[in-house]
Amino acid sequence: MSSPVSQESTRRRLTRQQAETVARLTDAAVEVLNAEGFEGLTVRSVAKLAGVAPATAYTYFSSKSHLVAEVFWRRLSAGVSQPDPTASKAERVAQVLREVALVVAGEGQLGGAVTVALLGTYPDVEHLRIRIGVFIRRRLAEALEDDPENPSPLLDALEMIYAGGLVHAGMGHMTYEETSERLVAAAHLLMEK
Repeated sequence: MSSPVSQESTRRRLTRQQAETVARLTDAAVEVLNAEGFEGLTVRSVAKLAGVAPATAYTYFSSKSHLVAEVFWRRLSAGVSQPDPTASKAERVAQVLREVALVVAGEGQLGGAVTVALLGTYPDVEHLRIRIGVFIRRRLAEALEDDPENPSPLLDALEMIYAGGLVHAGMGHMTYEETSERLVAAAHLLMEK
C-alpha cells in the first residue's frame, strides 16, 4: 500500500508507474550513498542501479541534492508519526524529536548527505526544505497543542534545538541515536522552565 507522499514528487503528482520509478531511484540512491558517499553519488549512477534511463531520472530529480532531500522527505513523512494524544506534552515532544532524529539512524552515509543536500540552493531542494520544516513544525505544534502559524517561543526554541542537533549529527560529531537522547534532554530542560 502506498502513502500519499509516495504518489507525489517535488515537481508533480505521480502516476502509479512513475511512483514506482521514483521509489526505485530513492532506494538506489541510499545504496549508492553507502557505497560511494555523497561525493561519489550522481543521478546517473543512481539511475543505472535502479535500471532507469538517466534522462528519465533527471525528469524527477534535478540534482543529487534534490534526490537526497527527497529520500529524507519520504523517510521523515513515513517515520514521524502524529504525537500520542494520551501522553503528556513532554512525552509527546520527546516522541517527535526522537522520531525526527532517528529517521536516518543506521542508514550509513545518508545522514551526512542529507545535511549537505538540504543546505543546497537548488529550487527543488528549497521546496523540500520548506516542506520538511513545515512538517516538523506541525508535529511539534501538535505535541505542544500550539499554533504552527503563530508559534510560541517554546516551539521556536524546539525547532532551533532539533535543527542544530541534526546538523551536529550530520557532521559526524555524534550518532543519531545519541542526538535523539540529547534532543529529548534539551526539550525536557526547556519545558521545565
